[in-house]
Amino acid sequence: MRRLAVASLLILLLAGWWVTAPSPMSEQDLPNHSPDASAGERVFWAGGCASCHATPVGGKQAKGAEKLLLGGGMEIESPYGVFRVPNISKHVDGIGGWSMLEFVNAMQRGVSPDGRHYYPSFPFGSYAKAATEDVMDLKAYLDTLPAVAGRTEDHSLSFPWSVRRGLGVWKRLYLDAEPIVPSASDDPLVENGRVLVEGMGHCGECHTARDRLGGLLTDRWLAGAPNPEGKGNIPNITPGGENIASWSAGDIAYYLESGLTPDYDTVGGTMVAVQENMAQLTPADRAAIAAYLKSLPAR
Repeated sequence: MRRLAVASLLILLLAGWWVTAPSPMSEQDLPNHSPDASAGERVFWAGGCASCHATPVGGKQAKGAEKLLLGGGMEIESPYGVFRVPNISKHVDGIGGWSMLEFVNAMQRGVSPDGRHYYPSFPFGSYAKAATEDVMDLKAYLDTLPAVAGRTEDHSLSFPWSVRRGLGVWKRLYLDAEPIVPSASDDPLVENGRVLVEGMGHCGECHTARDRLGGLLTDRWLAGAPNPEGKGNIPNITPGGENIASWSAGDIAYYLESGLTPDYDTVGGTMVAVQENMAQLTPADRAAIAAYLKSLPAR
């Protein structure tokens, strides 16, 4: 009986080790694509990389050219503890020296170059829905930006969230490259908007409620959620949302460009940085985002 118990325990441990293991891509999984830095700049602004990774200046969010100094340092307080945003500049303290495969695995599989799981405070779950070619273009653009020295401290999380290996189970539950709203429309404009919103734009990370394990409740997609930083609520941006139910697609696109609502109010809170990023996109991309949002079921 004792041998059986030991064998059973060993099997359970091995199964747990397998279930929680990272699942990175291999070199053969990368598409045959020549990275384009100019296309990567579009991905950079759509993804809002500067909003988190630009080094705060005087304790405040970076502005102007400071947004391209990606030394990290922002602290994000959450119910799980404090997440600290890392350096993603081309300095060796950041992602300098990373191969393309290592970068893609970080972005789309949430796996670090040394084989550890990243926490989903880094929205790899959304980036998994982006085209890998776009992710490759993003790295090409990041490689053109200034190198910034400095490493941030590790996260300060309470148990059991501090056990990174457990994120392997989380990924099996929630990491999915399939669209949230498959075939939302035959309209290419709406489809482009879906790619931007669900993928690199990762709008659902804030605008969608989560379950107790931090996974997105996709049946409440973009219908609003508590602020992940614990202050107030993030609004519903489906056609049923109180704030934008009466907005036209043109109103939404103009808001993303200018920060002005149809009643001449201005963007506020954490959405300020998002709007500033969206203003860097083309009018066609902003129109696509608006068309996708208007195509969603009202919730």
